Amino acid sequence: MSNATTGMLAGMALAFAGWFGGFGAFLLVAALGAVGWAAGRWVDGGGRLDDLRDALDQRGRR
Repeated sequence: MSNATTGMLAGMALAFAGWFGGFGAFLLVAALGAVGWAAGRWVDGGGRLDDLRDALDQRGRR
């Protein structure tokens, strides 16, 4: 799927959330979309689940 198609689908999802759910739903969909985008970039970059677990484990020990 091309970047343009992905962007169009994300925009349509935000538009539907804003229209039917109001501004709060719009913000929730935008925030979850950003988390999904970041996770996708991390996986595309070669990220592994072990790396994420280790980072969270080190963060909890501080």
